Amino acid sequence: MRAIIARQQGQPASLEEVDESTLLTGDVGIDVDYSSLNYKDGTALSGTGIVQAWPLVLGIDVVGTVTDSASPRFAPGDRVVLNGARIGESLHGGFAEKARVAADSLIRIPEPISPLRAAAIGTAGFTAALAVLALEDAGVQPGDGEVLVTGAAGGTGSVTIRLLAARGYTVVASTGRAEEQGDYLRTLGAARLIDRNQVSTELGKPLQSQLWAAAVDAVGSTTLANILAQTNYGGTVVSYGLVQGLDLPTTVLHFILRAVTLTGANSVDAPLALRERAWALLAETLDLPALDGLTETIGLGDVLAAGEQIQQGEIRGRVVIDVNR
Repeated sequence: MRAIIARQQGQPASLEEVDESTLLTGDVGIDVDYSSLNYKDGTALSGTGIVQAWPLVLGIDVVGTVTDSASPRFAPGDRVVLNGARIGESLHGGFAEKARVAADSLIRIPEPISPLRAAAIGTAGFTAALAVLALEDAGVQPGDGEVLVTGAAGGTGSVTIRLLAARGYTVVASTGRAEEQGDYLRTLGAARLIDRNQVSTELGKPLQSQLWAAAVDAVGSTTLANILAQTNYGGTVVSYGLVQGLDLPTTVLHFILRAVTLTGANSVDAPLALRERAWALLAETLDLPALDGLTETIGLGDVLAAGEQIQQGEIRGRVVIDVNR
C-alpha cells in the first residue's frame, strides 16, 4: 500500500510503498477513503511536533469502510471515522490506503454526513464541536454576550464560528488577515472581526475591561492570558491550541475575582461518549453544503507540500486527502 511515513525523529516524512502487514495493528481493519490535513499533521510531516514512535504512518484522521473486525461494535461494510486517539502520533494513522485501529474511540459516521464530509470535518471540526459542547455544558447562553474565536480562519476556527453562529451565539473573529479573510469569516457567521494584535502582541494587566462572555482559543501564551483578563464575570474560555506558545503568563485574579473558567478541548483523549455527542452535534448543526465551500480535496502525493503550507498559515478552511488518488 502507499503511505506517508515518518522514519526518524527530526527527518521529514516521505511517501512510500510499504507492506501493510508490517505496519498495521488493531482490532478493526479499514479500507481508508479519506483523511484530512490538520496543523498537527503539518508539524509531523516536517519531522517535528507530535510523532512519538518510528516508523509511523502519519495522519490524525481516518475515514473509511470496515473490512474486518474483532469488536462486536463493528461489522464489515460499516462507514467509520476516527479522530485523534494517538493515531498519527504513536499509532499508525490515516495517510495510507489501509488502516488497522483500536475500536475504543472509533464511531460510525452519523447520518446525514457522507465519508467525504466526515473527512472535511476531521479533527478540526471534531475539536470545534468539543469546544462548543464545553461552552454549553458550562452554561454559556447565546444572549450572554460576544464569544471570541481566535485563529478564526483556520480549520477549527472556521468550523467553530459556523457552529456557534448556527446555535445563535454572537461571534467575534480574531485574525491576522482581516482584509483578506473578512468576507470569508462573515460568511461563516462572524458578527464582526478584530485584529489579532489586539490580544496577542503585548501582555496587558491581569484584569482588563470585560469584553467576552466566552472564548475559544487556538493560540495560547500571551493571547490566552489577555483573553482571560478580558472575559466577563462567570465566563468560560476553551483552549485547544498553542500556536503562540505553551506558556500562560497570567495570575489567578480572574479566576478568583471574576469566577472565569478555563477548560480544554482535547481531541486525542476524548472518551467514546463525548465523541458520539460531538459528532451528533455536528450532524445536527453543521451546514453541510456550506462545509463543501470550505473544503479542498488533494491526493496523497500532494500532502507533503500542503503540510508546509499549513504551517505557514497559507491554508484556509479544510483540506481533505483522497488517499486513493
